[in-house]
Amino acid sequence: MAAQGHHDYMASDANLSEAQGDNVSVSSINLEKIFSMKGGKGELSYANNSQAQAKHASSMLHLLKETLDRMQLSSPEVPFVVADLGCSSGSNSINTVDAIIKHMAKRYDALGNDSPEFSAFFSDLPSTDFNTLFQLLPPLGNHGGSMEEALATDSHRSYFAAGVPGSFYRRLFPSRSIDLFHSAFSLHWLSQVPESVVDKRSAAYNKGRVFIHGANESTANAYKKQFQTDLASFLRSRAKELKKGGSMFLACLGRTSVDPTDQSGLGLLLGTHIQGAWDDLVQEGLITSEKRDSFNYPVYASSLQDFKEVVEADGSFTINKLEIFNGGSPIVVNQPDDAAKVGRTLANSYRSVGGVLIDAHIGEHLGNELFSRVEQRGSRNAKEILEQIQFFYIVASLSLA
Repeated sequence: MAAQGHHDYMASDANLSEAQGDNVSVSSINLEKIFSMKGGKGELSYANNSQAQAKHASSMLHLLKETLDRMQLSSPEVPFVVADLGCSSGSNSINTVDAIIKHMAKRYDALGNDSPEFSAFFSDLPSTDFNTLFQLLPPLGNHGGSMEEALATDSHRSYFAAGVPGSFYRRLFPSRSIDLFHSAFSLHWLSQVPESVVDKRSAAYNKGRVFIHGANESTANAYKKQFQTDLASFLRSRAKELKKGGSMFLACLGRTSVDPTDQSGLGLLLGTHIQGAWDDLVQEGLITSEKRDSFNYPVYASSLQDFKEVVEADGSFTINKLEIFNGGSPIVVNQPDDAAKVGRTLANSYRSVGGVLIDAHIGEHLGNELFSRVEQRGSRNAKEILEQIQFFYIVASLSLA
């Protein structure tokens, strides 16, 4: 999973300490200010715990290339501009951008044309560790040479790079400035937890749960409505920013069931194993049930129908491809027979993605306690986790209508 992304996000100390007040709930925190994948290059960082996302991105590369092959080539005199939304702080985004640019350069070359100059924008929430991302970028490969020479080597970068902080639920770029938007593992992150879900007076109050898997219909509908509102905002912004003839390739967590309370693999992970860890803290008296109930994950796995309804209602885009794709297991373990390793990988990979929200809600000390319970549960259920939990993605290829 990626925070606003593939991706992915890290909160500043100031924001976190402010968020860690006694009665702060994640629903009342401005997610845009604190949410990020875990930064840096340490054991718990997103950079070191996003192998599953890398594997899933690689397995859908052929679908991305189909989108690229459909694009009309513009004049080589004009730079070709890619934007990756929800880039996070590891190398996954860099690898994807590199694949996109190499593929487009080959298309120009096949027609006997010079390649244009390439430009790539890496975008995510402001709390993202852009420093780590930029340290992973290869050096620009045109020192005294040409971009064509850079394209021919793997050790150098063949594009100009820049970071763009901000929420992709609003405008990020000037009008008609982007040829291709790419976003993977990000659009399932909502702009906020629906307010009604943590309101005790509401029919959508998600009592006893931290996610909508297995929740009531009102709770699920509140999440669905938030997802569709957010996606509509995303599409409106991108419709203004794409060049005429531009395209988008989007991949976000999806579900195979029509029922939104059945969140497929994401539901089994969050609604069973991680839910159980929260329940452990309550039963052990480390947190109150109210503290648990005031936390909900701002994530929604959409159905194809949910997604399609928003795109069609917006009307700015033509759907070239829209399908559910089975990415496989959400964790990658070198030694799948080592149950302790499975548990630790599960805890670390989830902490790298959602840990900042949990620490903001209950503090780092209790966050450590929670993830130790996730690790224990992961070890006890290692076989089931590896064999039964599959992440499904909605893959959408869209072009301006």
